[in-house]
Amino acid sequence: MKDYKIETKCVQGGYTPENGEPRQIPIIQSTTFKYATSEDMGKLFDLEANGYFYSRLQNPTCDTVAAKICELEGGSAAMLLSSGQAASFFAIFNIASAGDHVVSSASIYGGTYNLFAVTMKRMGIDFTFVDPDCTEDELRAAIRPNTKAVFGETIANPALTVLDIEKFARVAHEAGVPLIIDNTFATPVNCRPFEFGADIVTHSTTKYMDGHGGAVGGCIVDSGKFDWMAHKDKFPGLCTPDDSYHGITYAERFGKEGAFITKATAQLMRDFGAVQSPQSAFLLNLGLESLHVRMERHCLNARKVAEFLEGHEKIAWVNYPGLKSSKYYALTEKYMPNGTCGVVSFGIKGGRPAAERFMKELKIAAIETHVADARSCCLHPASSTHRQMTDEELTAAGVPSDLVRFSCGIESYEDLIADISSALDKA
Repeated sequence: MKDYKIETKCVQGGYTPENGEPRQIPIIQSTTFKYATSEDMGKLFDLEANGYFYSRLQNPTCDTVAAKICELEGGSAAMLLSSGQAASFFAIFNIASAGDHVVSSASIYGGTYNLFAVTMKRMGIDFTFVDPDCTEDELRAAIRPNTKAVFGETIANPALTVLDIEKFARVAHEAGVPLIIDNTFATPVNCRPFEFGADIVTHSTTKYMDGHGGAVGGCIVDSGKFDWMAHKDKFPGLCTPDDSYHGITYAERFGKEGAFITKATAQLMRDFGAVQSPQSAFLLNLGLESLHVRMERHCLNARKVAEFLEGHEKIAWVNYPGLKSSKYYALTEKYMPNGTCGVVSFGIKGGRPAAERFMKELKIAAIETHVADARSCCLHPASSTHRQMTDEELTAAGVPSDLVRFSCGIESYEDLIADISSALDKA
């Protein structure tokens, strides 16, 4: 479906039923698959034939949905995982190991930051975090001889910074390493990072792609453009024989288009088993079918809410990249001219007490740790997720005590604004 518009790919991509086959993708709820001979199965274990033998590695339902996301991003291969965290971990660990180094934007999801700075550091992988607004020279200065990747988020969660993808891609490619982009908040409907030089894209499919709070999941998509063999000294896992698969060299056997995802499946999924269930993949596909329609409404609602807040006397500040007053508006126009995301953050005059009162008065938006859902939800980090921190510590972490994160759903924006206005009157 390469020549179809993204709206059509959301609905039709990944699966084309043959005569008499199910119109909706089948849920293959099976752990194992039967073969006539050991030789037939052996070909699968030798990576000499396509097929399925155990759903801890691959499942037909999951692969069908991964194929749709691959089409949406314009990639060459993709895989589903159990969560967005698993996707971030696999994307890095597939090419980096103990003694290696990765450069990451400092403005990323807190769970990912902790994964990199704490857990993967314990595994011997070192991370340098840079300001997403750094200059090219500052970014180059962070690169080391043992750097294996550069990482960032299209729109950071929850900071809402917008990454200059082309700048990060240039520096990464100068160093002979891939740029990995988490495209969760923008989705391929609003931004396709491969078109701006990114090499690998990850998603928390739990967010907009699912869109209904139905299933946790993640995805990795490979652009198929990074030449691993041109930098084979940096990537021995892809460019030297794998003894656990009879000496296969992934970059030679599967080329630029298939090496990364094949290795991540054959090695990491085999050993870690962070697989998405067929039922979750089915629910994800239902969400994908309306992604293009929902994203348009999410973005409209967020822009209307942000514009209302910007003019409200009780609001101290508003952060939304789609506002003309945003420092990221120029980058937004370049990378996401049709919309950004549905999340707005803002501060209420009166600080923490006013923010807490505001939260209690909301009627439509539910208090949740979740974002990017069809239903509006809201969070005051200082009184919930970050409640152990002092006001000074909150400010240092970029999460001031007056900050409210509001994820606009697909309800009427008039109703959302009325709800917010009423809550502000009482705050």
